Amino acid sequence: MDDDLRPIDQKLLDALWDFSDATASENRFTGALAVVADDAARAILVTQLARAVGAQDERSDEAFALLDSLDSSGSPSIAARVLLERGRLTAYTGQVDEAVPLLTNAVREAAAAGETFLVLDALHLLAVVDEGHEEEWAGEGFALLDGLTDTRLLRWGVAVNNNLAWTFMNREQPAEALTYFEAARDVAERHGTTEQKRVARWAIARCLRELGRTDEALAIQNDLARLDPADPYVIEELEVLTGVSPAASE
Repeated sequence: MDDDLRPIDQKLLDALWDFSDATASENRFTGALAVVADDAARAILVTQLARAVGAQDERSDEAFALLDSLDSSGSPSIAARVLLERGRLTAYTGQVDEAVPLLTNAVREAAAAGETFLVLDALHLLAVVDEGHEEEWAGEGFALLDGLTDTRLLRWGVAVNNNLAWTFMNREQPAEALTYFEAARDVAERHGTTEQKRVARWAIARCLRELGRTDEALAIQNDLARLDPADPYVIEELEVLTGVSPAASE
C-alpha cells in the first residue's frame, strides 16, 4: 500500500480482515500502520488492530490498551469506532452489562457522524448481548436497512436476521427462527459473501432438524459436505442426523 494514497474506507478494511484468522488480520493491520501517516487513518486502523488482537486468547488487555491510546475527542467517527470496539471487546470478555451502554453510545455517536455502517454493526451486537431487548435492537436494524441501496450496508441484513433467528432458537421457538434464518439466506444470496451463504444454509438445516424435518436438513448438510468435506460443523450435524461419522463411513 502506498503511503496515504488509498483511503481508509470499508472496502480496504474488508480486504485487510480475515475473520477466520485473527493473527493474520493483526499482521495486516500492523503492516498498514507502518505505511500510513495520516492521524485519522491511523486511528481507524488501530481500532481494527485492537479488534484483531482482542479476538485472540488472553490478549484483551493489549486490545484495551490500544483503544486507550486513541484520542477521539475531535472526531465523532473515531469516537464511534472506539466505543464500538470497546463494547465488542467488553462483550467478548463476558462483561455484558458493561458492553450494552458502550454499544448504545456507539449507535448514537455513529448516527451523529453519519456512519451508517457503524450504526448497523453496533445494533447487530446489541441484538446479541442485550438480553430481553433483542427484537427491539433488531427492529432498529431492519428499519435502518429499509431503503438502503449500498450492497456493503445491505449485507448487514444477514447478521441481523441470523442473530434474531438464534434468539428464537435459544427460546426453543424454531418455527419463528426458521423465518429469520431464511431471510438471512435470502439477503446472503443477494448481497453476501460466499461464507455467509454457506453459513446461512447450514443454519437453516440446523433449524430444520430442530423442527423434525430431518430429510430436508440432511439434504442440505450433504450438499454442504460435498463443497467442504472438512467443515467440522457440517460433520457434527451429519453425525447427529445419521448417527454415523462421515469419516467412519468412507
